[in-house]
Amino acid sequence: MLIYGDEAAIAKGGDELESQIMKGHMAFAESNGEKLRGGHALQSVSTATTVRSGADGALTVTDGPFAETKEALGGFYMVEAADLDEAIAIAKQVPAPHGAIEVRPVRVFD
Repeated sequence: MLIYGDEAAIAKGGDELESQIMKGHMAFAESNGEKLRGGHALQSVSTATTVRSGADGALTVTDGPFAETKEALGGFYMVEAADLDEAIAIAKQVPAPHGAIEVRPVRVFD
């Protein structure tokens, strides 16, 4: 589960909103601990660096996030779910007041 949010809106909410979101994540972890397999918060997009491969195979390194979007990837949870429906039910519990949760399965290589 990739957690996207509007960093500017969250910053505008101040310490009170940040505290509320953190409490929400703590409650989420407590409610879903048996399903969690990992996760971390990420630093602001201002700290991002992107390595991109061009059509000619040349690599370029640029400051900034992967894509220019209003919502930035703020963190992720790795969960174990029986199916997509269960994963969506878990994702609906993740606090993301100014964003979205992307649910995506892990790719398994044989």
